[in-house]
Amino acid sequence: MRLLDWAVLAATIGFIVVYGLWKSRKTSTVSGYLLADRSLPWYAVALSIMATQASAITFISTTGQAYADGMRFIQFYFGLPLAMILVSKFFVPRFRNANVYTAYEYLEKRFDPKTRALVSLIFLIQRGLACGMVLYAPAVVLTVILGWPDQLTTGIMGFVVILYTVFGGIRAVTWTDFQQMIIMIVGLFVAIFTAVHLLPDGIGFGDALTLAGAAGKLNAVTTNFDWHDRYNLFSGVIGGMFLALAYFGCDQSQVQRYLTAKDVQQSRVSLLFNAVAKIPMQFFILLTGAMVFVFYIFTPPPVTFHAGNFKNLAGTAIERQHEAAVAERQTAARELLAHRDAAHQAQFQAAQQKMDAIHKTATAGFNDTNFVFLTFVTQHLPAGFVGLVIAVIFGAAMSVSSGEINSLATVTMIDFYKRFVSKGSSDFHYLWFSRGATVFWGIYAIISAQLARGLGSLVEAVNLLGSLFYGGLLGVFLLAFCFPRVGGTAAFFGVLAGEAAIFYTHSTGKVGFLWYNVIGCAVVVAVGLILSIFAPPASRSLPLATDAPQQPQSPTL
Repeated sequence: MRLLDWAVLAATIGFIVVYGLWKSRKTSTVSGYLLADRSLPWYAVALSIMATQASAITFISTTGQAYADGMRFIQFYFGLPLAMILVSKFFVPRFRNANVYTAYEYLEKRFDPKTRALVSLIFLIQRGLACGMVLYAPAVVLTVILGWPDQLTTGIMGFVVILYTVFGGIRAVTWTDFQQMIIMIVGLFVAIFTAVHLLPDGIGFGDALTLAGAAGKLNAVTTNFDWHDRYNLFSGVIGGMFLALAYFGCDQSQVQRYLTAKDVQQSRVSLLFNAVAKIPMQFFILLTGAMVFVFYIFTPPPVTFHAGNFKNLAGTAIERQHEAAVAERQTAARELLAHRDAAHQAQFQAAQQKMDAIHKTATAGFNDTNFVFLTFVTQHLPAGFVGLVIAVIFGAAMSVSSGEINSLATVTMIDFYKRFVSKGSSDFHYLWFSRGATVFWGIYAIISAQLARGLGSLVEAVNLLGSLFYGGLLGVFLLAFCFPRVGGTAAFFGVLAGEAAIFYTHSTGKVGFLWYNVIGCAVVVAVGLILSIFAPPASRSLPLATDAPQQPQSPTL
């Protein structure tokens, strides 16, 4: 990177961190630290929720996903709008009325302590591992740019995140997310504009779409039903809806976001804003990856985007085959644009298939998807823009990591420490324990980040991890909301059965991971209903919330 890039990067990240700490300077209570005193406006909550989804993984891996596999990943989000409506209708008012700090407190109010403890533990395991993956993404950035060891990068990023999260709590997290999301949107348009602008003279955006479509990169909708296919219309609408329901309705990292809003109505508006905006944003991120693919038709791409592997292949026969295939594909692309007929499209597709085969041999099983977008950014964007895009990636990682660390600390303090270890202590005591828990989970994230090595597409890995647990979480909340006869013991064993079903399904390798959420949820509900036949009803029905503003209260323990 050039001096201007470093200046833009430092100024952007510095401003965001300082702004977040300034906005949270009055945080001095547990309620303020964990829920911002339920005082945040809907637009800050909405952009914070969106920022947690638009992580560094999104910019690094999703663009690479489109480069390699086309835009069909967009189907992953097709079920999200419906899920947001359901969460707004059923989850938000119940959590708000119960005056809880965490979603899992609700389960004790509705069921019993053991169900709350089990589900809280599942969340800590899943979100703790996911936080490490998110933190690892910036390590990919500096590995490409500076050649720094990823251990050093994750350590530096983790320290910065811990710093402002420990002192500012959820208020600092939310307001830094708010700024990050604005910068992310700007960076997104800069990236896609640059990719198109750098195409050769005479080749415009329409020509780029023609080439991307001919190569199968604009395959946004796949209507063929296939249990093995991770991304098609059916898995996206059904499996994606269940995943989004679990994520936004049962994952504390999201629930805590909309519990900070002023009232039920503002919580709902923040979620519905994401229902409308998320798919278009994801579409443009994937389209950016498709435009990067077209850019590399006319600018020779490396035989592999991983710098270490590229050095090992220098001067080899594979590199020479790659250079010949690049020239052949470029010629075929120009011929297709000149004639635009089926014969020349088939010729271009054949050249692309040859490129894919050589790339597969060159990578030798290593997935270099996560390095595609970074290579484009660092080698081809003008000075200043590189720093801006890198700032977007860094800031996205910081926003997600800080939110997840804060939610992990919240569950640790509220659902375990205050519930089972230290009842009746002072607010000051719980505040400092929350800060200590934040430090612990930050260090845990730094260590677990090393597990993300070799996982291939990080955006797929993090969603696969979530799908291993979210079905069980969603199932127990559906039992709580919809089946008043089901008691705590039936719900407890239903969750265990649901998780067992998910891990068994995963071990077979016969079903795409989005379906895990449906399978796990169905098993939890079925087992809970069956066991409730043999157990007396133990329902503790909880009324819905009104739209009136509520003051945060200490949870009933």
